[in-house]
Amino acid sequence: MSTATVHLLRHGEVYNPDRVLYGRLPEFHLSDLGHEMAGRAAEYFTAKKNAGAKITHLVSSPLVRAQETAAPVSTAMGLDIVTDDRIIEAANRFEGLSRIKSRLKEPKYWSYVVNPFRPSWGEPYRDQVARMMTAIVEHRDRAVELGGPGAQAILVSHQLPIWVTRRSAEGKALWHDPRKRECTLTSVTSLDFEGESLVAVRYAEPSVDLLANAANIPGA
Repeated sequence: MSTATVHLLRHGEVYNPDRVLYGRLPEFHLSDLGHEMAGRAAEYFTAKKNAGAKITHLVSSPLVRAQETAAPVSTAMGLDIVTDDRIIEAANRFEGLSRIKSRLKEPKYWSYVVNPFRPSWGEPYRDQVARMMTAIVEHRDRAVELGGPGAQAILVSHQLPIWVTRRSAEGKALWHDPRKRECTLTSVTSLDFEGESLVAVRYAEPSVDLLANAANIPGA
């Protein structure tokens, strides 16, 4: 039975002085700290490669912050970046706004939050999991085609799609408190497969010592 691993890498810190919930908006680039975090991610995967990991395939969301995070990994691994729209950030009706809590005092936004379990303010959690898992399986299989059993793929994505995919993989409810997501900047959520079966979920934080100085907006 063929084994494989798919690593879900969250992007680094974004330059966002106005604290906008940027969602899928274009041209939100990494900050200087974000670029440092991306370098840490490259070092993390380089260490894995040097220890014998067969990392054969690199994929990124089309959003610039993900592409910029993937760039040093691409250089370190000697892999081209494949862009996949299926691993993009979740759609969000608050996109482009700042001070989200204060917005909830305005009646025109009340309809956005009537059902937090779906959630009513954006793309349904189940739809995010469906598109993410379709991409994960496809790129897992491509990694194995390139490297044989034990091959690994890296997918650079975003906090919410990664987090709900992990919760689904662990058999947990998809609704959750956004403040309690275990998916920090440039964290790595690894999915281990035996054949078609997902057998383990692992988590690592290559930039853990940089997080205290990072601006991190839940849902962004």
